[in-house]
Amino acid sequence: MDLIRIILSILLPPLGVFLQVGIGLQFWVNILLTLLGYIPGVVHAVWIIARR
Repeated sequence: MDLIRIILSILLPPLGVFLQVGIGLQFWVNILLTLLGYIPGVVHAVWIIARR
């Protein structure tokens, strides 16, 4: 299941974070990072998924 989340995180970073932690602080941080730049959002999403 983590592989699917990582693939979704590369395509749409907030979706991968949402599937991992739900709507919480990490989700909103990821949306902010994705709006500021796509790559920081992807890195944050993969880090969240790999950490848990």
